[in-house]
Amino acid sequence: MSVSRRVLLAASAGAGVVGALSSGGSAAAASAPEGRPLRTGFERLAADGYALLDGQKVGVVTNPTGVTRDVRHIVDVMHGDERVDLKAVFGPEHGFRGTAQAGGSEGRYDDPATGLPVYDTYLKSGQPLADIFTASGVDTIVFDIQDVGARFYTYIWTLYDCMEAAQLAGKKFVVLDRPNPVTGRNAYGPVLHKEFATFVGRREISQAHGMTVTELARLFNGEYLTHPVELATVTMTGWKRRDFYDVSALPWVPPSPNMPTPDTALVYSGTCLFEGTNLSEGRGTTRPFELLGAEGIDARWAAKANELALTGVHFREAYFAPTFSKFQGKTVGGVQIHVDDRDAFDPVRTGIALLVTAKSAWSGFAWRSDNWIDKLTGSTQVRTMIDAGASTDEVVAGWQAELAAFRDVRRRYLTYK
Repeated sequence: MSVSRRVLLAASAGAGVVGALSSGGSAAAASAPEGRPLRTGFERLAADGYALLDGQKVGVVTNPTGVTRDVRHIVDVMHGDERVDLKAVFGPEHGFRGTAQAGGSEGRYDDPATGLPVYDTYLKSGQPLADIFTASGVDTIVFDIQDVGARFYTYIWTLYDCMEAAQLAGKKFVVLDRPNPVTGRNAYGPVLHKEFATFVGRREISQAHGMTVTELARLFNGEYLTHPVELATVTMTGWKRRDFYDVSALPWVPPSPNMPTPDTALVYSGTCLFEGTNLSEGRGTTRPFELLGAEGIDARWAAKANELALTGVHFREAYFAPTFSKFQGKTVGGVQIHVDDRDAFDPVRTGIALLVTAKSAWSGFAWRSDNWIDKLTGSTQVRTMIDAGASTDEVVAGWQAELAAFRDVRRRYLTYK
């Protein structure tokens, strides 16, 4: 992909808001000096008196993570502020207030707390979603959702779909930034092949993208949307690419029911691959995506995984009984992941290593019959190489050329130092 007119349009849209909300007026100004507290995109928008939204009818795409640092929801805050003409809310997977489990949403209803109409965006895209935006009567759509840094986490594709639909409906689009909780140091893992595009991966980005939502919005606008939306991004101050979530001093609100802590997010971009197998990925336990297992697995799996001496992580033989999802109510054996050096830990390599060793240690290992693993990894490569007996290093080597190409594209849209 080459730098195009759309790249310049996206860059100018993002930089304009940075300039309006900070003294530097450039992308470099988005990073504050050491020791300066982090301020989210919403905090900067509010501190500027919502000038970016002045005179506009506003709708917000958000979920329970759209909160202030004293855990008030931004919808409640803006609804009570006469400077904002808030007209509608748009809920993603799990819903605006977060009442739905994975693969569900809340539907259309009026929010009891504010009286605002809440529209369902889950699995809606293109003209049908554009029609919802038109029916809502808003002029500008604001996006504020906490991401976790993995390609198959659906909120970034809600962002993509909403940007596309906003352009079709002639609406402005504003993205408010929050930290990537697992840092933004680099991109890791296989890159999606476009023929495998689904709602767990619309476009050709890597499995762990290492970007914030404003950076992703600029990437989408500059590289992938046929017609760029009128985009503004409100960046953070005080965030560095090396920062894990605890550095932010922000409260953690689970972005989805099975993402209870930042520790979950740390492993998720690797261990979510077990959704594509007949093993439990830990749903229905207190440590989803950190506990993995199935009936018939014993200590041999943890032993084989530890023999690989992966950096930053050890594996413990573990037994657990999920309360829902796979193996509900049954005691299964497997491993618990213990990250002891998060700076050295590579979640995607770890996920591949666990797939390779699970297949070796347990004769019952199988992929899901719908080849969901191909949708999660973005191609057939991981599945076919593991089935052919490839090692962890060989599987990881198989995507390096495509990853290098994506890193080159990604670099053009990075805002923070």
